[in-house]
Amino acid sequence: MLKDRRLLLIYAIVFVDVVVGSAISPILPDFVKGRPEPQLWLAVGTALFLGIQLFSAPLLGKLSDSIGRRPVMRLAATGTFLADLLLLPIRTWAYLSNRLSDGLTNGMYATVRSAIADISPKEDLFRNMGIEGTIVSFGFVLGPMVSGLLLTALDVPAPEQARTVVQIAIGLSALNLLLSFLLKETHRNRSPLEPAQLRREVVRSLNVLTLWNRLRMKDRDKPGLMILVVMQICLMMSQGYYFYFVTFISLGPLHLDARGISFFFMYFGLLSVVINFVFYTYLADRIDQRRTIVWFALAGLLIHVAYANVGTSLFGLYAIVTVDCLTISLIWGLLEGLTARLTTDDDRGEIFGINQALNGLASFTTTVVFGGLSILDLRFPFYWFALCIAAVGALAWWKFRPVPNLEESTRV
Repeated sequence: MLKDRRLLLIYAIVFVDVVVGSAISPILPDFVKGRPEPQLWLAVGTALFLGIQLFSAPLLGKLSDSIGRRPVMRLAATGTFLADLLLLPIRTWAYLSNRLSDGLTNGMYATVRSAIADISPKEDLFRNMGIEGTIVSFGFVLGPMVSGLLLTALDVPAPEQARTVVQIAIGLSALNLLLSFLLKETHRNRSPLEPAQLRREVVRSLNVLTLWNRLRMKDRDKPGLMILVVMQICLMMSQGYYFYFVTFISLGPLHLDARGISFFFMYFGLLSVVINFVFYTYLADRIDQRRTIVWFALAGLLIHVAYANVGTSLFGLYAIVTVDCLTISLIWGLLEGLTARLTTDDDRGEIFGINQALNGLASFTTTVVFGGLSILDLRFPFYWFALCIAAVGALAWWKFRPVPNLEESTRV
């Protein structure tokens, strides 16, 4: 049972937000249809969406420490709604505009994780962070499922499918905007942020070296924080394949259409939901987390090689993604839970914001890399993802050390 009802509303906001984002995934190829090198255009859109978070995530995280989590989540929900309206013309410029504008407020997830940590007792922190991961997975399946089922049930003609899905996304983002106004504040120890401080924060957010130095300073007070963030950066570069899947399975040998893509994500997400729920509810706190990350990363290396060589086998694709759900998909929640242990009320939003910004840079970098590699051969990006997940395992084996719960030790 959840001990704070605000968690329920936070989870609902996360759920709807992910559903909105994932619902449009199967139709994204329609926005670049007819363009030369369509996989490159899809990569550019993803790079815009993720790269802009280098600026937005630390700023929104810092703002949430100062003005509260609720106003920032309202701002993010408004941004998503307006960004989805931009998709109504099924044109490449509309797709790129949406990716840019939606990325500006997608820094909300630093605030979401801060809000969850604000109201989670120490003994429930891993579980509550894990539930957020499970909800993301469930949204990841339900978005394509809604798209696929409605397109099938309504027998929408192919030329109208993209517009229909966009209209669904707009309706759901309007619902999320309403939910954000129902949320009660979770952060009580707020400190005012003067306009001059806000301007400085904007400048600092645009400077990668400044972000890195801020992380190093935090690591001095919270030993172990930096290595956790570096592991998440490597994992984020590996997880670029989530964004690459649509390109690979639609333009590669499998040649899946919008319905086929929807059904694939339905299976991927639904299985991930069940496994995440069981893992984070019953196992995450009882295992050796370091060894688990190492073994999952090793499995991830083999999984990416298998994806690259799946060929035209749809059965092979589904078999590989089953093993994926049991390994790679569980690493992120473990790292998030360990990071949350090293935060306090005073800097939780800032730390998660810096973390998300650096992960945004990692996402941008990996998108540029897999976009370039995909031009040479659609299989090559998976070898890049394999190298990145191998780095996660290596860092966990040689550098990572268990860390205490900082909030608890501060109270003692």
